Amino acid sequence: MATSVSGVGSITSTGIGSGLDVTSILEKLMAVEQKPLDLLKTAATGLNTKLSNVGKLQGFFSALRDKANALTAPTLWSATTATSADTASVKVATGTNAVAGSYAVQVDRLATGQTVTAAALPASTSTLGEGTLTIELGTWGAGDPPADFTAKTGASPVSVTIGAGDTSLAAIRDKINAAGAGVTASLVTDASGTRLSLRSRETGAENAFRISVDATGASSGLGALAYDATDTGSPMQRSTSAANAELQVNGIALSSASNTLTNVVDGLTLTLAKTTTSAVDVNVASDTTSVKTEVTDFVTAFNNLASFIRTQTAYNADSKTAGALQGDQGTLALQSQLRGVLNEGSTASSAWSRLSDIGLALKSDGTLETNATKLDNALGNLGELKKLMAGDGSTTAAMGFVRRFKNLADAALGSEGVFQSRTTSIQASLTRNGKSQDSMEQKLEKTRARLQAQYAALDTQMATLTNLSTYMTQQITQMNKSSA
Repeated sequence: MATSVSGVGSITSTGIGSGLDVTSILEKLMAVEQKPLDLLKTAATGLNTKLSNVGKLQGFFSALRDKANALTAPTLWSATTATSADTASVKVATGTNAVAGSYAVQVDRLATGQTVTAAALPASTSTLGEGTLTIELGTWGAGDPPADFTAKTGASPVSVTIGAGDTSLAAIRDKINAAGAGVTASLVTDASGTRLSLRSRETGAENAFRISVDATGASSGLGALAYDATDTGSPMQRSTSAANAELQVNGIALSSASNTLTNVVDGLTLTLAKTTTSAVDVNVASDTTSVKTEVTDFVTAFNNLASFIRTQTAYNADSKTAGALQGDQGTLALQSQLRGVLNEGSTASSAWSRLSDIGLALKSDGTLETNATKLDNALGNLGELKKLMAGDGSTTAAMGFVRRFKNLADAALGSEGVFQSRTTSIQASLTRNGKSQDSMEQKLEKTRARLQAQYAALDTQMATLTNLSTYMTQQITQMNKSSA
């Protein structure tokens, strides 16, 4: 700010006229005035930290709920695993309806599809002729040659038209494959030449097939692709017959069009890979490994949550700092509720009433410690363990422990839960804080302007007085010289 003083030129900086360090004085005065604003900023930092930690706490609760959901899912407790004593011959898998048990599976024959092959021609470009191939799926009768052919129920004959540009072996192969007739065509080449081979797309006796030919022109060679098993003079020759798989399960004879049998035993899928000379032992057992994994994961989620709460609500005497959530009523309430779930016994199981009975004991720091031996023993009684963990009773006391944790987490994470209310409350405080900071900053700007104006006026007055003093001193000196 510039100040003009008559007779001494122009003062271009506050303090020149008075000799005072006005800039330093203003900064010190404003530092005092700004203390309320600094306190608001500190409070805002604390609120943002609290909001962040409430969000982290919400994340830990969400993880706990996810693990609780997994442990209370009915499919977990009904899951089974299956093993085969000879996986090279019989593979096994279980579904949701599988029941624990042992089975003896003997494979007497694998399901196969029919394969027929035409006579060799010089190359894949060799041609036959025009006409129509009609392919029909069905079952050959008894005997060799078979007595008759019975069309497959629900299947219709498929006609494949071989036109003027389709007469090469390669083109005929492609036309057959594109027709969707239930067979697969391929070319096989060796020293004798190239042969067209057709194979059933699916296995089983009902997926055998016959081929009739309606050739165009007397010289057409398309008739070389006809096949009828009842005719010993059929041009195409059968190398593999279509047949059902034949097996025994616990001595019961079974037949299947496929080598994959689903629900022959409830919930069990058998895949036959080769024949056996004796029965293969197949065992189905409850999937205790998955249950143990989910229990372990739940304990980890609980301990992560408990440790976070303990850290955020603690006071460090050495550093004299408190956790961001120390004294936060919502957090303390959740901590109390978590402990309350563990402290109240459960009547859901007739075998156990507390988590410590199955090896999950509460430690002094609020986390759970797992006793592997006790837990493994409890897994041997899966029905009672399910009740203790996931039982859904009509009262809290009758509920399983994990079910209680699930309900607690659902309530806390809900739209009207503690996290929503705490987040809303903190955000409202931040909004008020921000408005207060804006108001304080405006006030400080006015205070700075007022002080600058006051010191500028003082500077002007001091400069005037200094000039006057100098002038008077000069006059007195001059008078003294004259009187001498």
